[in-house]
Amino acid sequence: MRKTTVAATLLAAVGAMAITAPAWAEMREQVLRIGTPLPDAHPISQAAKKFAELVGEKSGGKMEVKVYTGSVLGNELQMQSALQGGTQDFSIGTTTTLAGMVREFSAIDMPYQFHTAAEADAILDGPIGSELFKKLEPQGLIGLAYMEQGFRHTTNSVHPITKWEDFEGLKIRVQPSALYIDMFNGLGANAVPMTINEVYTAMETHAIDGHENSLTAIDANKFQEVQTYLSLTGHSYNAVVLLMGKPTFDKLNEDERKVVAEAAVEARDYQRKLTREQTAGLLVKLADEGMEVNDVTPEEKLRLAEHLKPVVEKNSQAIGAEWMATFSDALAKLR
Repeated sequence: MRKTTVAATLLAAVGAMAITAPAWAEMREQVLRIGTPLPDAHPISQAAKKFAELVGEKSGGKMEVKVYTGSVLGNELQMQSALQGGTQDFSIGTTTTLAGMVREFSAIDMPYQFHTAAEADAILDGPIGSELFKKLEPQGLIGLAYMEQGFRHTTNSVHPITKWEDFEGLKIRVQPSALYIDMFNGLGANAVPMTINEVYTAMETHAIDGHENSLTAIDANKFQEVQTYLSLTGHSYNAVVLLMGKPTFDKLNEDERKVVAEAAVEARDYQRKLTREQTAGLLVKLADEGMEVNDVTPEEKLRLAEHLKPVVEKNSQAIGAEWMATFSDALAKLR
């Protein structure tokens, strides 16, 4: 392989013209696997299927990607390990779970940082997102495209949450992330880190009172069946990333890498559009299916953000002051 970075190779691939029929001869017949932690109905799993479809089309049917949803191949951390070991080829999961190996990813999830999804798109599709992908390469992972879980809210079966004091004493499932644990403990809740495939049963049996997640994940996992209150806290924005294992990248030729890179970008655009379309109608759907939905006023969100400042400061130091300044400066230029 030429002595260029993997990120540069993929960037060149994304900018290249689509693979046409004469190039199909450079494609080799192979079967690859992609896994997601969410059910078929979720936009992340739908994006995996779209990605598989696009790879098949662009390779003239020679590259087949088999899709496994609902944590069939393991939870997010298990799938990342499988990518690194070469026993799985692709996965789609939250950027939050990558912070254990590249701490800078935690910057994305900082509370009340992004105001809109458009801001997140601009940051993640720009130099900052590219730099984060470069930091993954030494870990044996290749970042192909950023997608979205969206803004995260809070559900529980005890009472509505309208102010930060309402978190006091609630057992809330959070993502397995130091930042999210700090965030909810900082609000007075008891944060319980747990992978998504365990959450339904934990809420059904009242091992936990509730959890925090995006609207699409709440609906796709049917959490409205075991939760009463949905409070629109919007406490953080959560991105997801389409990953490829470095062993898989290394075994693909240049034309096959182009197919993968182009399919990833098209699947990204498809996933973001689908997520945002579904989110727009979900509050009515979830309310119709029995959840009591309440907003959190802008004033109370400001109080939440103020109360979480020590968490931001602590985690900013862990991430690195220089990186956080770069991140904040890029956001300021967008506004």
